[in-house]
Amino acid sequence: MIRHGDKKTTSQIMWSALLTSTAFCISMPAVAQDAPAEEALPGEIVVTATKREESLQKVPLSIQALGEETLDQQQVSSLDDFSKLLPSVSFQSFGPGQSQIYFRGVSSGGDGLRIGPTPATGLYLDEIPVTTIAGSVDLHVYDIARIEALSGPQGTLFGASSLSGTLRLITNKPSTAGFEGGADLQVNKFGEGEFGGSLESFLNLPLSDNAALRVVGFYRRDGGYIDNIPGSRTFTLDDSDPTTNLTVNNAALVENDFNDVETFGGRAALKVDLNENWTVTPAIIYQDQKTSGPFLFDPRKGDLAVTDFQPTRNTDRWFQAALTVEGKVGNWDLVYSGGYFERKVNSAADYSYYSVAYDTYGSYYTNFPTSSGGFLDPSQFVFTADKYTKQTHELRFVSPSDKRFRLTTGVFFQRQTDDVAANYDIAGLSTIPTPPNSNLVPVGAPYGDTVFLTRIDRKDRDLAIFAEGTFDITDTVKLTAGIRGFEAKSSLFGFSGFNRNALAANCLPTSATNRPCDNVDKKYKETGETHKVNLSWEVTPEKMIYATYSTGFRPGGNNRRPGILPFKSDTLTNYEIGWKTSWLDRKLRLNGAVFYEEWKDLQFGLVPVGNNGVTNTYNAGDARIYGAEGDFALSLGNLTLSGSGTYIDAKLTTDFCQVDATGNIVCTVGVAPAAPKGTRLPVQPKFKGSLTARYEFPLGSNDAFLQSSVNHQGGTRSFLTDADFAAVGGTRGFTTFDFSAGTEFGQWTIEAFIQNAFDKRGQLGLNTACSTTICGAYSRVYPIKPQIFGLKLGTKF
Repeated sequence: MIRHGDKKTTSQIMWSALLTSTAFCISMPAVAQDAPAEEALPGEIVVTATKREESLQKVPLSIQALGEETLDQQQVSSLDDFSKLLPSVSFQSFGPGQSQIYFRGVSSGGDGLRIGPTPATGLYLDEIPVTTIAGSVDLHVYDIARIEALSGPQGTLFGASSLSGTLRLITNKPSTAGFEGGADLQVNKFGEGEFGGSLESFLNLPLSDNAALRVVGFYRRDGGYIDNIPGSRTFTLDDSDPTTNLTVNNAALVENDFNDVETFGGRAALKVDLNENWTVTPAIIYQDQKTSGPFLFDPRKGDLAVTDFQPTRNTDRWFQAALTVEGKVGNWDLVYSGGYFERKVNSAADYSYYSVAYDTYGSYYTNFPTSSGGFLDPSQFVFTADKYTKQTHELRFVSPSDKRFRLTTGVFFQRQTDDVAANYDIAGLSTIPTPPNSNLVPVGAPYGDTVFLTRIDRKDRDLAIFAEGTFDITDTVKLTAGIRGFEAKSSLFGFSGFNRNALAANCLPTSATNRPCDNVDKKYKETGETHKVNLSWEVTPEKMIYATYSTGFRPGGNNRRPGILPFKSDTLTNYEIGWKTSWLDRKLRLNGAVFYEEWKDLQFGLVPVGNNGVTNTYNAGDARIYGAEGDFALSLGNLTLSGSGTYIDAKLTTDFCQVDATGNIVCTVGVAPAAPKGTRLPVQPKFKGSLTARYEFPLGSNDAFLQSSVNHQGGTRSFLTDADFAAVGGTRGFTTFDFSAGTEFGQWTIEAFIQNAFDKRGQLGLNTACSTTICGAYSRVYPIKPQIFGLKLGTKF
């Protein structure tokens, strides 16, 4: 195993492996052509959700797949775009690359912490997981073959981060069949906001009869639509003396449409057939994304408006180097998938509402007398820097698909790290005499202006062995069973605390140069297993029903505060009955599922009262979730109707007791729980659905189309605990409409579109800049994108 300190060695090993295999493969003689993919039913999609290529209609799972045509027709370029087409998917977000994804309402609303639980949903790019601690990678969607959304726990084949479900983005692969290329140019504008646009292109280049290269490049700029309007505030300095009041304003930061996004990157994949049985595919992808301004607005300041007193920005750069080896061992398929992922996220955010909330806290938190007789502006801001790495290896064996008993088995290893750095600063703090609050004693450069400092090295390791087998009881009845056994380890090491903590006896000397001392050293280890049993019956070749029992598991972990116990694993048990059917000579496809899920010991992040904003993770109790989900497609000649929808009812089945002053859960008779039994789980609406009508017709000698879509989702509870929910409230339901029209001429297409045509201000979430107990009065809305219209020109050759 490569040690944590050998990060450069990890990267070098992966690059050396890729370059060596590439050079070796290109030099091989031509021995094989691309094998054609398994033929699917007309109009259907071939998926690999079971680690085998199968028609979507033949897979006894609740899975929704968005094919390449659908992604293009719906103007999909990001998570915000495709999530509205997946009704079982919900998410919390602070903006691009800052989202937590959930399936079927398996959300406590307390995720997304860098020092907290691992994600509840697995995110895969092809065969490699890119699930990241805290915010999910927001991959620019272009030249993507399909997106597969697997609802329910997928722990047997996809591991511990697939508690609620798995989201897979499958890229188009290199092909030796022939040269192919394409380019797309888009210009767009938010209704009352800024212009934006994108330029995207791909090339598929056969290098020989046995090798092909596919390269993709993209650039996109999304205009802003949130305004930072003028404002001022007066600090009392928490001293009961009105003559010392200090008034500040944000005049230097006032700007319209200041939340713009710039995204660029590319990917390359080389596929080489070594012989008729063995293929290697090294690949690399890189993306750079920069955002300015916040993506949540303050309805108290007006529509799409905020009053920020400190700059907000986020830079998110990442790459993944991957290697896939496919071959034969006897008549079994062997697949190795390995990857090295590295992500650097740097952000700055306005944290001054924390200062406003503490201005009358009775602790002199905002009182900083200067040597000249004045007072320092106590507005606080936060800088964070995360360096994530992930190394993954999976080796699996797949038995022949034409046998009565079929088996997929393998081993999986993953090691991921996050070097967490955060500075909560007040400009000029190091220049003043000792403030009245001893928490804020400066410790000198380079931490002098820092109120609270975090330097934590986090490591998470997973090792698993899995097997899933299918037995044909008859020609039409199949039984599938799977099991995954695993060992999970995690550790936290470093420093987290106020300046005064650097002087405490429990803060041990360190040789590290990025922190004053070490006061966090925690380890956690857990083993477990997940299961799956599925029975399917193919009633006719076009109609199937199935029943599934499956379990999911998310490991526990450490809390950084001394004296706070680790949080343990939470588990999900899923009971599901579903159907995959085609009717009217396959003109109508109707799929669906009903399910009941039991969530035990759900993990939840909470800031205890009087805890200075430091979040702990707890096991909040148990919950149950039941619901139904489905999708359909109907072809009526030139007119196609399609849609999907999900209904979910998710509630606690036990009380979540209060957290005492020491930060531990205490159940006291006569004291109301933090969230009582029957409390609705947050984030996921009870109903979410979409409907699309597309009419295609000849226009002279060309093909043309008209398309309209409607999207609806109900309101949500914003937070789990009653106190947080009372402080912030819930979101309201909304309905939006999208329209597009276009035509083809030769190799070119041109299309005009408008999304959110009536400019509805749908609310996807409510959140705060700091803990709800402190900043609940300043909560903000994460909206859907406002009205946007544009033109798109594309060609393929």
